[in-house]
Amino acid sequence: MRPSIAEPPGRAWCRPGVIAELFVAFALAAPQQRTVPCSETIDETRFPHIGNRDPRYRSRPVLDAVSVPPAHVPGSSPTESTPWTHFSKWGLVIRGGAGADVSVTVPRAWRNRVAISWGNAGHVVYHTLRFPRCGDDAMRGSAYAGGFFLRRAADCVPLRFRLGTRTKLVWFGIVRRCWPTADASD
Repeated sequence: MRPSIAEPPGRAWCRPGVIAELFVAFALAAPQQRTVPCSETIDETRFPHIGNRDPRYRSRPVLDAVSVPPAHVPGSSPTESTPWTHFSKWGLVIRGGAGADVSVTVPRAWRNRVAISWGNAGHVVYHTLRFPRCGDDAMRGSAYAGGFFLRRAADCVPLRFRLGTRTKLVWFGIVRRCWPTADASD
């Protein structure tokens, strides 16, 4: 029988596994939000933005205020970091002109599977992003670089878009195609 080595009182939290678990729990328990400033646009384009000529990769209009990635986003890349081990890059276009801000939110039940980042936030992930309307022309839109951070290479995930009091839940198949049947409620 091996002798037991007791840890000093109050030091159990110092073990590397415990610290990592606490970090992940904190990251999941504290959903981050951010307002993306107009200065972080990468381009201006006409609105609605269609995107690619190939119908499989065309942007989709949501709430007449944002052009979102297609239902099937064909690729993701390893990030070499945890907990978000894969990233799928796809831009977003927000309509200009007067009007309410656009909010993009990962529903609570999905925050352990997907996070988002658009704008120049580096590799910081968020669960809610708010975009003000930029410019005076409602026929133009502001494009933002970014995309989806995932815990695995392929998944089917929802995002909730809000414009004033209107909301729309939109599903994205990252790498794999999906037919949403799961509840994505907040």
